[in-house]
Amino acid sequence: MKFISPKTDFAFNKIFGSDQSKDILISFLNAMIYSGNSVIQDLEIIDPYSAGDVVDLKDTYLDVKAVLDDKTTVIIEMQLWNVEAFEKRVVYNLCKTYGNQLKSGQGYFDLNPVIALTITDFKLFPSTDKVISSFYFQEEEDHLPYQENELKMVFVELPKFTKQLEELESVVDKWIYFIKEAPSLEIIPDQMREIPQLEQALTIANQAGLSVEELEKLHKQEMFLEDWRGALSLAKREGQEEGRQEARQKARQKAILEGERSLLLRQLERRFGKLTSNENALLEALNSQDLEPLSEAIWDFNTSEDLLNWLQEHSH
Repeated sequence: MKFISPKTDFAFNKIFGSDQSKDILISFLNAMIYSGNSVIQDLEIIDPYSAGDVVDLKDTYLDVKAVLDDKTTVIIEMQLWNVEAFEKRVVYNLCKTYGNQLKSGQGYFDLNPVIALTITDFKLFPSTDKVISSFYFQEEEDHLPYQENELKMVFVELPKFTKQLEELESVVDKWIYFIKEAPSLEIIPDQMREIPQLEQALTIANQAGLSVEELEKLHKQEMFLEDWRGALSLAKREGQEEGRQEARQKARQKAILEGERSLLLRQLERRFGKLTSNENALLEALNSQDLEPLSEAIWDFNTSEDLLNWLQEHSH
């Protein structure tokens, strides 16, 4: 068997957002949001999987959206790269979904809770080793929740999950392992078969079950993602090289400046003897634009006092 990676938009939608995905999504959300407890009993998938031709990266596009049996809306996004302002986008999508519930003439009492579940393939919060982190509004000192967690953000950071297949214990472990490592599996492991919804997800992810058209769409998206990953890697290397070149240029400029300053010091000491500590400090403070005028002004100085006056006048 060969399994497709749930990290691509195509695969994530097919596994979690299709007409046959309700039980899978319930199990997955209970694991990610409610620590494996069976809080969610039913839901409605709002954005069902559609085998469209979209293969480019999303802006405010959400992978899956569902309304739970208690009327809570959950928006789910799989994010591969930590792009600029990503954290703001998560908040924007959460608030936009919350506000867009109201139709003309409806009151605020018609608003229902919204949860944003974001799965990242990078470390978003390096200060903690927690794989799953939850955020909501609360009072700063007493941590009193505002409006019973009306708005909530849950983040799952895949790189922080390091358990191997034989170490998986909870339903949470197994779902995260599935998202992260599905392509590395050759069969459906017994640990996964213990959860019927997870076994069903792996069955859907089996490439053998995809049509020729679906395989082509998946291939296009994987190619696009690899091209994008390569572009980011190249940009990073070019940025590093540019930084090294800039550092080398600064080092050369510093060496030239020090050489010019050393030459001036020798000339000054030939005329006026050893400089005082104050004169030396003022000379060290001169920038490259001041050294050339000083080299010309030397021959106008009659005493060391003339030198000191010039240095003080041109100090920064």
